[in-house]
Amino acid sequence: MTDQPTTPAPTGGAAPQRPEPAPTTPAAAWQRLREGNARFVAGESRHPNQDASRRRSVAGGQHPFAVIFGCSDSRLAAEIIFDLGLGDAFVVRTAGQVIDDAVLGTIEYAVENLHTPLIMVLGHDSCGAVTATHATAQSGDMPRGFQRDLIERIMPSVLQTRRDGHDDVNAAVVEHTKQTSGRLLEQSRVINDAVSRGEVAVVGVFYHLQDGEAELVHGHGPWLPSA
Repeated sequence: MTDQPTTPAPTGGAAPQRPEPAPTTPAAAWQRLREGNARFVAGESRHPNQDASRRRSVAGGQHPFAVIFGCSDSRLAAEIIFDLGLGDAFVVRTAGQVIDDAVLGTIEYAVENLHTPLIMVLGHDSCGAVTATHATAQSGDMPRGFQRDLIERIMPSVLQTRRDGHDDVNAAVVEHTKQTSGRLLEQSRVINDAVSRGEVAVVGVFYHLQDGEAELVHGHGPWLPSA
């Protein structure tokens, strides 16, 4: 009786993923982010570009297709909610997505040196920084230390929301996301020029913590995406 041939044992490790080409236009970058968020909302994330092959391929340089400037909230992990991987997004985070000189310089670096075609400003519901600013607007009591700087930078959005007849934190978050998007262009000639040339778009997005949806609320540039 002859021995039956045996199937070779696996050598270990998953087959390398074949990465999709990185988007090179604002429209294509926005579409990629929309598709990734749709997968996340549906519970069908693919976790692309997260294997050892991808890690090695980006070790020598990065070419992210989106800058995501969002709040530091622990529930707002951009690579997860947009189903991204290594080298896909250039992520900048501060509490309440508050702009300062370091943030502007960081985003300008991505635009000028990495040629990233899309800048997203990412806010979310129940934002702690906006909630604190809303409370300060009502009480007049400022927090101590450097948190005061956050409050002062968010306050114009809260006050504008109240002038518009809304006394809701989430409405203030949307307004702050819009104002922050506008300030990127007002304060940075590099970003403004890139948008004017049609090379870059700036979009404001409001993230819903409960269902995971990333909702378009604002946009700047010759190319404006549809929600």
